[in-house]
Amino acid sequence: MIEIEIKAENSKEILEEIQSRIGGNIEEKWSENTLYVNNEIAEGTIRYIPFDWGVNLMDYNITFKDEVILKMHASEYNPIRFIYTLNGSFKHRFGINKREEEIEQYQTLIFTNKTVGVNYIHFPKDTKLDINSIQIVRKHFLKKRTTNVSTLNKKLYEVFVDTDHDNRFAHYGTLNLKMADLVKKTRNVKGKGMLRILKIEAKIYEILSIHIQQHNKLQQGVPLPTSLIKSELITVRKLGQAILKRPAKDYSLDQLSANSGLSQAKLQDGFKFLYTRTVTEYIRHVRLEAARELMTTTDLNITQIVYSIGFTSRSYFSKIFKEKYGVTPNEFKKQLIVPIAI
Repeated sequence: MIEIEIKAENSKEILEEIQSRIGGNIEEKWSENTLYVNNEIAEGTIRYIPFDWGVNLMDYNITFKDEVILKMHASEYNPIRFIYTLNGSFKHRFGINKREEEIEQYQTLIFTNKTVGVNYIHFPKDTKLDINSIQIVRKHFLKKRTTNVSTLNKKLYEVFVDTDHDNRFAHYGTLNLKMADLVKKTRNVKGKGMLRILKIEAKIYEILSIHIQQHNKLQQGVPLPTSLIKSELITVRKLGQAILKRPAKDYSLDQLSANSGLSQAKLQDGFKFLYTRTVTEYIRHVRLEAARELMTTTDLNITQIVYSIGFTSRSYFSKIFKEKYGVTPNEFKKQLIVPIAI
């Protein structure tokens, strides 16, 4: 077991202190700092990106070849951490506790500590970890003009305004599959330099909003759908991802039910929970979004697009397109044509 003592005053120093124990090289491009490791201790990357107003990202995409414990002293640098586990698992405890709480795949954790406190993050060995950690330094964040923490629920409001770090707080969230897609998108952002950083920052705020929404729901007692267990919800998400990748395929509720092993009722409950739509509504939504993307990025005409995304009637497509976007497909195409100034 490897224990790494962290006494950093910012997240970049955390990255450097981890590097001092596990090795590797840190590369910096436009304030995007990435630790690359490939040795007998670990293989993968840990990425740190600072944004404005005390918000930053620590992104773990790594496999440790031995158990690793981060012993993190809160000190003056004592952010609120919003963590999401896309792959793998880890354990957390405060220094005053002996019992560790396990954060499983697709689960969230929000925590902060007293200034004199210690946080323990326990990573398993030989497990591919994909973990997104958003850190917010409260004193800086509250100076942002658009920050209005008074709209938060009572618990989170108290945590955000505790700029003297007088209290400990931990919220062990439940399964959250909606966040998985956003976390993946932060890894796939295209572009270079400032534009790339701005795109990632936008995704980080979306992820943060989902953390807060989930905390609100749990405070209000809104449960997971009782008709499905965790593994069944994961199956529903996989179906949603398959439809997203291949919208033109001929889908039916019977076929999706047979292929997944889930009843039609469970499929409907799962899609309503994850996507706020029935199965049919979700398929239609994905196809319309695909159609709009094709209109924007290709020279295909409307008829070609209609058949390429799985519809069989142009008139029906035009009808539901206008219902969703407020304009007909032809009107949308015309809006994309920008006149050349002479």
